[in-house]
Amino acid sequence: MRLLVLGGTEFVGTAVVEDALARGWDVTVLNRGSHPAPPGVGVLRGDRTAPGGLDALAGAAGDWDIAVDTWSWAPVAVRDAAALLADRAGWFAYVSSRSVYAYPGVPGAAEDGPLLDGDPDDTEDGGLAGYNRMKRGGELAALRAFGEGRTLLARPGLILGPGENIGRLPWWLHRVARGGRVLAPGPADLETRFIDVRDLAAWLLDTAAAGVAGAGAGGAYDVVCPPGHVTMAGLLAACLSVTGSEAELVWSDPEPILAAGVRPWTGLPMWLPPGEMYDYVNGIDVTRALGAGLRVRPVADTAADTWAWLRGLGGPAPRRPDRPPVGIDPAVEAAILDRVSG
Repeated sequence: MRLLVLGGTEFVGTAVVEDALARGWDVTVLNRGSHPAPPGVGVLRGDRTAPGGLDALAGAAGDWDIAVDTWSWAPVAVRDAAALLADRAGWFAYVSSRSVYAYPGVPGAAEDGPLLDGDPDDTEDGGLAGYNRMKRGGELAALRAFGEGRTLLARPGLILGPGENIGRLPWWLHRVARGGRVLAPGPADLETRFIDVRDLAAWLLDTAAAGVAGAGAGGAYDVVCPPGHVTMAGLLAACLSVTGSEAELVWSDPEPILAAGVRPWTGLPMWLPPGEMYDYVNGIDVTRALGAGLRVRPVADTAADTWAWLRGLGGPAPRRPDRPPVGIDPAVEAAILDRVSG
């Protein structure tokens, strides 16, 4: 297979490139050069937000079986790249997001759930507040150029694993490793849904390759672990195990945490209390992706490999500048711990 990755040097893009290289595929990446490309790939330089940013792609020789795009900002970048590649790539795989579904959605809905509006011709970068509509615009741009029959829309939710550049699982691993009493947001048996970045990459390439071979179907897929995969207790237990920490998990009901002004999802990463937002994020039917071969590894493997990656960095973990920092203030955590232990 000949693969083109638009980006390819951060988190999801890197995982896609590494998986493709392990398969022996011929891989080319197009990016600005802000981060080094993995060894063994062909490199095209271009800034998709600048005039002439696709010139290197337009002038490159040959075609590709699959093109993968992970773009998260103004949809016009997806539009222009997809239009350029429509006659040069067999399939176009766009890494979108479950955020494209209208809130509050329908708990347990599949890919036919109500969607947000989006504009593939939108040139405005809406920042984090516009993330959902920009991703939907990117989907529409891909569909416009390739049609549903040659477009793969992957809609992951929370993505974890080595290389994570938002800091959710890394925060928990570092917090648990620091030891002492750790605020554990309950209920302990509350499920949390995510996808390991390597499982996402493997599924994406498997499914796109099946499409190229005429054995797979295009369109949208929710790509998240199935129900029953892990709870908050299981996640934090994995963090304790892989770090070797003797930290004490102190479980709290949601009320004291919320009363202290802690924001779910960011203040205590990956945690949402039961309610409408929880149902929106975690009430996911992944039957279609499982039917297309989605396989997920145990949470212990995701935690162990992320911890090994963090320890091997020799410096701070990479962080996306367009995402706010995560984690609770230690003084706030201590105050809540005193209250719930009281």
